[in-house]
Amino acid sequence: MEKRSDNNKRDSKSILITFTIVILILLFVIAFVSYKFIKNSEEKENNSFENLGKIATLNGSKLISMTVPAVSEDGEGVKTFLILESIPGTGRTLVSIDNLLFWADTQSSIRTARKVASDVTNIDVNKYDLIYSIHANASVVGGPSAGAALTVLTIAALRNKEINPKVMISGVINHDGSIGPVSDISKKAKVVKELGFEIFLVPLSQSKDVIYEEKEHCEKFGGVDFCQKEQIPKQIDLAKEYNLTVVEIANINEALEWFFY
Repeated sequence: MEKRSDNNKRDSKSILITFTIVILILLFVIAFVSYKFIKNSEEKENNSFENLGKIATLNGSKLISMTVPAVSEDGEGVKTFLILESIPGTGRTLVSIDNLLFWADTQSSIRTARKVASDVTNIDVNKYDLIYSIHANASVVGGPSAGAALTVLTIAALRNKEINPKVMISGVINHDGSIGPVSDISKKAKVVKELGFEIFLVPLSQSKDVIYEEKEHCEKFGGVDFCQKEQIPKQIDLAKEYNLTVVEIANINEALEWFFY
């Protein structure tokens, strides 16, 4: 009985050791796969940032990226990077976004951009998995204003076209490919100039903007000063104010004439 008990203890100990070894091997495999995945993702993003506007290939996928002007949560103009990875697949659309508010609006813009890109190119996007990444250095107020840029990026990936590195765009993309208006266009134009771009594509009638400067007006009544703050309108011509070539566009096809060589 004692010998059988000793054997059972040895068997249990062997099983425990084997189980522990298997768990350690699994943990090692998971850690290794995760490391390779993260490293691969970083390589893709670094490759995209270093080659803005150019088509890059990595492990069978195509990557292309561009910069768009945006507005931060604090109301300041900031740059935002858009990256698109195109892989032969089954039509999935994946989105990776950081530091972005109003995420739902941006998702809607991506869906519309995907549809319009398919219509313009006559390419079946259901044969590709499209992975969109949006990166900003600040909390960016998202929304539909990047829709036109997302559409250009998608068309570039589908057509294997490089993007003119001198051009930026801001505009809403509509289902028929027309370009809708955006807010804070003067702040975005300032970003375009600061980043060294030369051409800024804007929606119709938005080459000029109206901003309101706050001034204090005081009048004396009965020896007492009464003051109030007033909003004074000021019209800005974006081209003159920021020394840019500003082009009004009505639809995505007009935008493509400036983006593609």
